[in-house]
Amino acid sequence: MSRASFTSVARAVAWRSIHSYLTNPAFLIPSMIFPLFFFMAFAGGLSSISQVPNFDFPTGYTAFQFVFVLLQSAAFGGVFTGFGIAVDFENGFSRRLLLAAPNRGGIVVGYAIAALVRALVTWVMLVVVALISGMNIDGNGIDLFGLFGLALIVNVAATLWAAGVAMRIRSIQGGPLMQIPVFLVLFLSPVYVPLKLLTGWIHGVASVNPATALLEAGRGFIAGDPAVVVVAFAAALGLVALFALWARGGLRRAEASP
Repeated sequence: MSRASFTSVARAVAWRSIHSYLTNPAFLIPSMIFPLFFFMAFAGGLSSISQVPNFDFPTGYTAFQFVFVLLQSAAFGGVFTGFGIAVDFENGFSRRLLLAAPNRGGIVVGYAIAALVRALVTWVMLVVVALISGMNIDGNGIDLFGLFGLALIVNVAATLWAAGVAMRIRSIQGGPLMQIPVFLVLFLSPVYVPLKLLTGWIHGVASVNPATALLEAGRGFIAGDPAVVVVAFAAALGLVALFALWARGGLRRAEASP
């Protein structure tokens, strides 16, 4: 199959998905409201947590929670894209696309591009709100590049996970399977306090949770003191590789379905 055909399929799918997202309030509003809700609830309502002994994040609790909400919005941008894929199967668009597309790998790439645009729109709004609320940023331009680069990789990984589920189930009823595992992985990590302040079973789970490395690296970036960067990027890229295989299997399952 030609490179041009791959590109044209990806472009067509991306454009349709982006247009649907920007013009459909059912997709646009939740993806914008959820990150803001979590940011205001965590950074504002729980800010007194920063006063507990040994909470030593220097940049402030708003920045501490901003990193979590940023990565969460990146992940859920991918999940919401999976919802869109499922809807496309329900209304018959994806079936027609599979029959007409000369290079079906471009379908997944097109959805991934749309997921990134979805995330970028949310990030712009989130950054504006965070800065208005007085968030401190101690990292330099390179640190911030690392932070948003990490979020981008998380977005790709979540999109591939959700696409694999959507192409296997081919119904919006698969939504909980796309969303709940991502939700659990994120919230079984050091959301409210650093890892060293967690106790009991949650500390044990968070210690082996890849999301913990992502959060620690992101918080190091925004504080201007990068930490576990190699581990975090290795974990994120490993998830992308794993879920790329998962999405490829889902595409093959969709191709073989009657």
